Amino acid sequence: MDAVTAPPDPVNEPIRSYAMGSPERTSLEHRLKEMGNEQIDLTITVGGEQRMAGGEPYEVVQPHRHSAVLGTLKHATAADVRAAAAAAKEAAPAWRALPYDERAAVLLRAAELLAGPWRDTINAATMLGQSKSVLQAEIDAACELIDFLRFNVAFGRQILGEQPRSTSAAWNRFDHRPLEGFVLAIAPFNFTSIAANLALAPALMGNTVVWKPSPTQQLSAHYLMRLFEAAGLPPGVVNLVTGDGKAVSEVALADPDLAGIHFTGSTGTFQHLWRTVGDNISAYKTYPRLVGETGGKDFVFAHPSADPAALHTALIRGAFEYQGQKCSAASRAYIPRSLWDDGFGERLGATTDCLLYGDVTVLSNFGGAVIDARAFARLAAAIDRFREDDACTIVAGGAYDDSEGYLIRPTVVECTDPTHEVFTAEYFGPILSVFVYDDAEYEAVLRQAADVAPYALTGAVFATDRAAIDQASEVLRFSAGNFYVN
Repeated sequence: MDAVTAPPDPVNEPIRSYAMGSPERTSLEHRLKEMGNEQIDLTITVGGEQRMAGGEPYEVVQPHRHSAVLGTLKHATAADVRAAAAAAKEAAPAWRALPYDERAAVLLRAAELLAGPWRDTINAATMLGQSKSVLQAEIDAACELIDFLRFNVAFGRQILGEQPRSTSAAWNRFDHRPLEGFVLAIAPFNFTSIAANLALAPALMGNTVVWKPSPTQQLSAHYLMRLFEAAGLPPGVVNLVTGDGKAVSEVALADPDLAGIHFTGSTGTFQHLWRTVGDNISAYKTYPRLVGETGGKDFVFAHPSADPAALHTALIRGAFEYQGQKCSAASRAYIPRSLWDDGFGERLGATTDCLLYGDVTVLSNFGGAVIDARAFARLAAAIDRFREDDACTIVAGGAYDDSEGYLIRPTVVECTDPTHEVFTAEYFGPILSVFVYDDAEYEAVLRQAADVAPYALTGAVFATDRAAIDQASEVLRFSAGNFYVN
């Protein structure tokens, strides 16, 4: 085709409410029941072929009902990873030769399928396998992923359209080439949309991918792979490997054709990847590009002029939606004493204690379980330490129970020491630490909070005083990549 095309303008996917008696609620509940009663083989997909990996088995369960097995994967072996890398390399010439619009058409088709007939399946897999509430699954696995797919097509066209000026004597053109080799995409458990985007964003730009989701996200990853195929993704463009990633580290990171790593996960894991690439740098055919997002100890800083109602909502939803298992979750809060002592602390504690956590197939529940036994043990141990620490007071929550699911009650901990571990350690769970400061100490506490934690991902300031907002924005400029005001 000889044409300068104009694909549909991207629009944000509307969020469904799943109200009582609505058709979408009935449809989703039916799919949840179907998938909850299944146990499937969670295969690898290499060069378009589905098969079980060659390593030890691992059962994927419902975190809120851990006796319920959803499926079984096997850890990928070195041979599995070598096969995935080989399939990616084999598919690369034909895929990168496709015009951009043809690659984009696959993503746009995937978006339409997800917005329609695949929506219940991907949402249900996310709810059951990752213990997300219906709202959290809808805004992640459906809406955010649909938006990624649609908007990335527009952003890709924008990038390709950035061309140099020409002169009367020369026509200058800029070729945005895919990377020379394959991209390794390593995904976290907590966002279905991010897991898909880590693989599909490089693929859109002409790259081929070895994709390793988290084992605890494997159910939704399995169905995402089927969605990609239904949308027309050719074999070998994205190759899914299962398991804990040991073989991936041993094989893919040592492959001379490794061209890039697309990562979301823990700080320690990304540091390991970076260090390993550095150790292997002389063996690569090119210099691998590393793109990663890692940990956070995200703050909410309230000025005495803050709107109490807006602050209350931000802390409850920011800290306790999806059980605090978001890199953007509110984890530490700084509240002026005038506000805290005027009933704010009591209201925060009372609302926290009213939140309903449990089985996410009960659609009225606000939250579910933490992802697995290891996360449960880590969070329970932290709560026990707070209870024995004279500097800490548990304002709300503090209970936990793993008899049926990995349930940690949303917990608010007030601490009198702003350098305490509750303000520096990443718990990745439903724990919010609070430091109550004297109103006159706003600037001093602001500066202390800016550098106390070794992270700089997300933060927010709440104030109606514009001078205070400006001051916080300047002091916290390098303390949060995503910075929100009110």
